[in-house]
Amino acid sequence: MESRRGPLKSAVPSNVVSPVRRCSRTACGRPAVATLTYVYADSTAVLGPLATYAEPHCYDLCAEHSERLTAPRGWEVVRLLDGSAPARPSGDDLEALANAVREAARPQQRAAEAAGGGGRTADPMEVARRGHLRVLRSPDN
Repeated sequence: MESRRGPLKSAVPSNVVSPVRRCSRTACGRPAVATLTYVYADSTAVLGPLATYAEPHCYDLCAEHSERLTAPRGWEVVRLLDGSAPARPSGDDLEALANAVREAARPQQRAAEAAGGGGRTADPMEVARRGHLRVLRSPDN
């Protein structure tokens, strides 16, 4: 707008609104990554992926505050996983990794045993090994 004196200036400078949603916690300016919703009827706090729209009854939280979230005594926290986020390793993943490391160490043990046992491999079908890969003889031969 313009007046006779020129463009109107606001008495209070306005801040530019950021397109990035920020954490709802006081004095935290980090970007929000999750949305917290309370279901009072079930005494449940639901923490899920960042909601599409900012809702007045929901709270947006940054990564740090969403990980440290606790609920009042007697309440349950339900954490919904975001399919796009990388999953944390589970106990099964760690066990599978440990088994793979053990398996990778076995060829060295077998080679040492084969050298001491006349050069024979433990498996008669096995022709050669390279790391965790084995070359097997065809059952037809």
